[in-house]
Amino acid sequence: MSDIRSFEDLECWKKGRALRKEISKLIKTFPSFEKFELVSQMRRASRSVTHNISEGYGRFHFKENAQFCRIARGSLHEIIDQLITANDEDYINDEEFLKLKSATVECLTILNGYIKYLIKNANKK
Repeated sequence: MSDIRSFEDLECWKKGRALRKEISKLIKTFPSFEKFELVSQMRRASRSVTHNISEGYGRFHFKENAQFCRIARGSLHEIIDQLITANDEDYINDEEFLKLKSATVECLTILNGYIKYLIKNANKK
């Protein structure tokens, strides 16, 4: 963690950013009637991931940072459910679903590691 100078250096933020870009591309292919429903929800959830990681980083307190990361984690779970919905509605095929779900789970795994790091350091004080 010594090479971390900004939230932009965090691996969980980088993975979240990559996922957000993929979601952004994906939702542009959805039917126009989903603009204010699933498209809007997926856009907000994907943006919430990086927004909360960066906001937590800026708080400079391990416990507070971890809480914002938990919110980001909730948004990642929300994205998985939204991908399931998109697959159920035939907006994406099984291959696209599995690819994006895998990317989301990878982001979750890295974020969970970061949360563990934050909690461990919060408890040292």
